Amino acid sequence: MGVDRALETKEDLRRALEALRNGVPNRDAVRVLGCGQAEVTERFRQQLDAAANSAGGESQTKGMLVEGDFGSGKSHLLEYLKHLALEENFVCSLIVISKETPLYDPAKLYAAAVESAVVPGVTGRAIHEIAVRLQQNRDSARYRDFFLWANREEGGISPLFPATLLLYERLQNDPEMTEKLRGFWAGEPLPIKDVRAGMREIRQAATYHLRSLPVKELALQRFKFAARLARAAGYRGWVLLIDEVELIARYSRLQRARSYAELARWMGRVETEQYPGLTTVAAITNDFARAILQEKGDADYIMPQLQSRNTDEYRTLASRAETGMRIIEREAMALVQPDNAVLGRTYETLKRIHAQAYSWNPPAVPSATQSLTRPMRSYVRRWINEWDLRRLYPGEALEAVETEIRIDYTESQELQQTSDDTHDGANGDR
Repeated sequence: MGVDRALETKEDLRRALEALRNGVPNRDAVRVLGCGQAEVTERFRQQLDAAANSAGGESQTKGMLVEGDFGSGKSHLLEYLKHLALEENFVCSLIVISKETPLYDPAKLYAAAVESAVVPGVTGRAIHEIAVRLQQNRDSARYRDFFLWANREEGGISPLFPATLLLYERLQNDPEMTEKLRGFWAGEPLPIKDVRAGMREIRQAATYHLRSLPVKELALQRFKFAARLARAAGYRGWVLLIDEVELIARYSRLQRARSYAELARWMGRVETEQYPGLTTVAAITNDFARAILQEKGDADYIMPQLQSRNTDEYRTLASRAETGMRIIEREAMALVQPDNAVLGRTYETLKRIHAQAYSWNPPAVPSATQSLTRPMRSYVRRWINEWDLRRLYPGEALEAVETEIRIDYTESQELQQTSDDTHDGANGDR
């Protein structure tokens, strides 16, 4: 993908170079370099079509796990897929696993998904914008199907959700209440007494039996509801892009087991819990299976340890964790390493961009020695840094020095925080 001179400004190009220099891809960097992962891109397009077709049914489209070395372009790829999803009219969330967003905690994952969600063509808060469009589409067949699903007992969601949907439909003349309802869908508190008061106002007090839910269960139901909500509002579905899954290596073994189980969920491999309209791509380092599943022993020890607790909860967790580990071991798609042709095109593109961004004529710079293990980020940063130095210090004898960064898979006490699974204070009074 080249640069469109009619659209790009120097500020855009400098932002792109800054992102590439720091190894943190953004929209401008993706527009500049595009994506050289043709097989992953094609599979993702098929995944989007399948997700759109599944949104009205009961099955979740299977997700995709991609793997690559540190700096190989996983984050760049996810950013690129994000823009493909938006172009295909999907709501899209790019989530980075971190201390604040552990993979094993659905409530925190939902909060991160909502916070990072982007809606095609708009810039406001995602759930708010989707809800506004939902109201505009109340006469559509999609809305009717959504309302009927929410009110079905076998739909798998709490009566809280159809109750809030009915209130949102009937109380549009009450801006305070409608804001509370949108906030609830986005993960914010909504005391049950407020829902009951609203139901009395519209004379539907006896329609739903309302009760509070555990935090985890409420979060999972919010995922299910929000995916269909987006569909009812006229979008094709919801895409989750989950980066830096390898951070789970630093959790305790039980937290890793829960993380593997959650990976299986978001990959659509839990047959008894499906999320139609939602699909996922996750990224992980390519040595995780060897370092953690094999050498650290997760593949051998997690299942027996969980099963030894001899409860239905842990037997279910063991089965799902095994599925998640099997996905990492057997199904991850490896990113393609750049060949000479790709490196040559990238070099010429970056040289042209640097020239436009800083109004100068960048000299030829030596490339790092090509290697099957050298990630694309290494080449890109080396070229940009060389041009930066030569532009800022012309005539000086400068030499770039590279240091290999290794992934730290050591367990971290700081990351091993227990996620509370209590009743959600968001629902308040029973």
